Amino acid sequence: MTDFHSGFIAILGKPNVGKSTLVNALLGQKIAAVSPRPQTTRRRQLGILTTETAQLVFVDTPGIHAPRHKLGQFLNQEAGEALEGVDLVLFLADASTEPDEDDRRIAALYSSLRHKPDLVLGLNKTDLIPAETLEARRNAYQALVPDAPAAAFSAVTGQGLDELLAALESRLPVSPPQFPEDQLTDLYEREIAADLIREAALIALRDEVPHSLNVRIDEFKERSEEMAYIHATIFVERESQKGIVIGEGGKMLKKIGSAARQEIEAMGGRQVFLELRVKVEKDWRNREDVLRRFGYNLKARRK
Repeated sequence: MTDFHSGFIAILGKPNVGKSTLVNALLGQKIAAVSPRPQTTRRRQLGILTTETAQLVFVDTPGIHAPRHKLGQFLNQEAGEALEGVDLVLFLADASTEPDEDDRRIAALYSSLRHKPDLVLGLNKTDLIPAETLEARRNAYQALVPDAPAAAFSAVTGQGLDELLAALESRLPVSPPQFPEDQLTDLYEREIAADLIREAALIALRDEVPHSLNVRIDEFKERSEEMAYIHATIFVERESQKGIVIGEGGKMLKKIGSAARQEIEAMGGRQVFLELRVKVEKDWRNREDVLRRFGYNLKARRK
């Protein structure tokens, strides 16, 4: 173990850049919710990859953006705090687009750190652009972080991921592993189940009820080694949204439940009985008391 590398890697990027998709791809198993909607990730989550030569502990974070409500402030807070105590930062960029204000916000956040961890620039979604475009995009993002080495890849196709891992591993300290080699994440199954239900809802509802959804697991029981029972509540902000989530004759809620159940079963390797209900919690994203009840503990801003 004298040459074994181990450390924490914070993944920073704007919403919908592919942070959770990348973590799932590297681990070869789904532990984080993914959808085409921005801000699917709402909490920091560890993705632990152990190889023969290294243990890379990825800190998946919410996308950094200009917040429009208190929940957005919490998401930025979570992402910013992920930088504390990490060994390395992976600045994840979308190579299929030019850098925007959110990318510049992330670069500025890193530059403002008093004690800067090492930084690697990751150019994701290379499968969406022709090869001749990649160099220009690389130069555009490199201008934001001039001293950072860059790795280009596609989390969807897997092309370039080996090169990314090599770049990250070489910059981690020589250290023994900090987690058991078979541990993949720090979240419990019930927490991941809540995220998978919300993911299924985001995909099914598309743009109708984008981020007004929150999921609470009310009951999670192991009935046997082959069966689990989950009862969950989907919260929305308005009565009109409740009707959309339930759908005519309950069809939409059944669709969400079926998709979520399949993902939860794949994660746990056993049959799941999933029961869903929908409730209204008015304007919950801007109510600190409700945010705290849902587990989003927004801290006071430093002056």
